[in-house]
Amino acid sequence: MVTYEAFPPAPEGSTLIHTRRYEVRTYKLNEDSFMLRGVVYDEKPAGLYVAHDPDILWVHHMIVDLTLSFPSLEITNASVTFREHPHTHCTDIVPDYQKLVGLSIARGFNNKVKELFGGPRGCTHIGALLAAMAPVAIQSTWSMRMGTSAGTSQEDRKAMSKEQRRRSYAMNLNTCHMWDENGDMVSEIDRGEPIEVPLWISKRYKELGMDDSEWNKLRD
Repeated sequence: MVTYEAFPPAPEGSTLIHTRRYEVRTYKLNEDSFMLRGVVYDEKPAGLYVAHDPDILWVHHMIVDLTLSFPSLEITNASVTFREHPHTHCTDIVPDYQKLVGLSIARGFNNKVKELFGGPRGCTHIGALLAAMAPVAIQSTWSMRMGTSAGTSQEDRKAMSKEQRRRSYAMNLNTCHMWDENGDMVSEIDRGEPIEVPLWISKRYKELGMDDSEWNKLRD
């Protein structure tokens, strides 16, 4: 099994003075909805601000829960919690985040978040967390389809029309250079050619002595 450090070692001779972490997890609630839970926190190393203090200091710790309908990705419920914050009135902005309800977390979401909560209209840390959560929602749509009738096998994909294939990956179109609508991968999909098995699953299959053909079985 391949192992590696998620975060590389510190530069030689350097001193850690701040750590910010984002973590986003997705929970399938049922066939029609899932919840995104995002967490952001900032911490200061032990002893940096208070001499001889053995514990780290948490400066920020915010949690955002978003319930989304599937496959529309419309936000149906939103909850924002401040567990650690620097100022007494930081939490005054919490009720404003109910404006997230009714928005789609797909196209245009980040611009809408900036419009509603940018600058003095919101919390900069919640804004950054929401920006980190949006791509996770898109990633989670693939997992929502695994093992269900919504999964698309290679045989099914061949039988689709070009328009049907386009609808199946519309959320990904033009989100990065790989999904360029004029790029090679999209052209191959449109022609009904097999989609490359993701490298992360192909590597794991090899470690387990499995063949890449298992990918389509998983999606059936």
